[in-house]
Amino acid sequence: MSETYDLILRGGTVVTPGGETQADIGVRGERIARIGDLTEASAGEIYGATGLHILPGVIDSQVHFREPGMEYKADLETEARSAALGGVVAVFEMPNTNPATTTPAMLQDKLNRAAGRMDVDHAFYAGATHENIDLLPEMERMLGCCGVKVFMGASTGDLLIKDDEGVEAVLRVIKRRAAFHSEDEYRLEERRGLAVQGDWRSHPVVRDVEAAVSSTTRLLRLARKVGKRIHVLHISTAEEMEILRDAKDIASVECLPQHLTLAAPECYERLKGFAQMNPPIREQRHQDALWRALNAGIVDVMGSDHAPHTKEEKARPYPASPSGMPGVQTTVPIMLTHVNNGKLSLQRFVELTSAGPQRVFGLADKGRIAEGYHADFTVVDLKRKETITADWSKSKCGWTPFEGFEATGWPVATIIRGGFVMRDGEIVKKGGGKPVRFNETLEPAT
Repeated sequence: MSETYDLILRGGTVVTPGGETQADIGVRGERIARIGDLTEASAGEIYGATGLHILPGVIDSQVHFREPGMEYKADLETEARSAALGGVVAVFEMPNTNPATTTPAMLQDKLNRAAGRMDVDHAFYAGATHENIDLLPEMERMLGCCGVKVFMGASTGDLLIKDDEGVEAVLRVIKRRAAFHSEDEYRLEERRGLAVQGDWRSHPVVRDVEAAVSSTTRLLRLARKVGKRIHVLHISTAEEMEILRDAKDIASVECLPQHLTLAAPECYERLKGFAQMNPPIREQRHQDALWRALNAGIVDVMGSDHAPHTKEEKARPYPASPSGMPGVQTTVPIMLTHVNNGKLSLQRFVELTSAGPQRVFGLADKGRIAEGYHADFTVVDLKRKETITADWSKSKCGWTPFEGFEATGWPVATIIRGGFVMRDGEIVKKGGGKPVRFNETLEPAT
């Protein structure tokens, strides 16, 4: 008698921990039941994947979805839909909303808001302040919390711990790996007067290399002092990568598609405020160094730092324009284009977007195509050519810095826990996202 599955993905090139292989995947319920030759098996649905690559579901471990408080530019529902259309199966959302996610009640409020509205699986960061350090141990143990986020330099919102004493106090009380926006607020305060009115080219002058290097050097010293793991977000400088290369025992490293694809001053001359983000996009030498570090294994994770603002806000003259840009929907086609152009291997892309998050954050059942894991897949056509447009990008903000980008490699299906969410560019299942599970906070058996 032949085996029966709920879903079989047949004939695709599957990217497993062992490499690329031609195989079928059998799914029962929410999990991968079998990988191999399933030509004799039957299923409730068979998805023909010949000519396609089946990747582990892409996980975006840094997004800002703006809810609560800024729903006019983005919300959990619209941005999760944008994620699913881009081939992303799970997102970790940042705490700088209004109000900020600084109490257990606020974290639970986000989880409640997400239920039945977010198309993709999700987790939320607890935001650290000087006033809530005593609450962080409780928050990081909550189901659906991906860890603690610390802003050492001010970005969007009012979360900030700029002093060494505050950072050390946070690291001492928590057990999980904390994520850091690493820019030195003291130096940023000194340099704000260097902003040239209406000239976005001065943004990386205000937020200069030394602001990043100084902060990351301080952060590594404090992490070693207390013996804690840290995750350093959106590294933008060549100098930081050299420092972080010698700190792999305690520090994991994130890189963004924006810093790997755009370069100053051209991006500011062309995009103006739409190229403004923190830390800034810098000159070509930094981009070259980021690529070298990525392929040398220094970089562990790729996030998008999806951070929407309205077109009207971004059009304000610098420095009144806010920092941040959408990106959760464009990561896959942009990075697959880099794969096709020989900048990185497909296996390395998978390491950065699924295996890396699984290892760094301790995901309980996501991050690889292996029997017993969640049936999360990003199905892509590596040969498909498309042009990224604002019409395709479905973030509520209505724009993308990659307008007109000619991509080679495109997401054609997003499958989350065995069910299609996006198929052929259309959302086919709404609001089914669930909280991500982590090894360090598994719920007790009932």
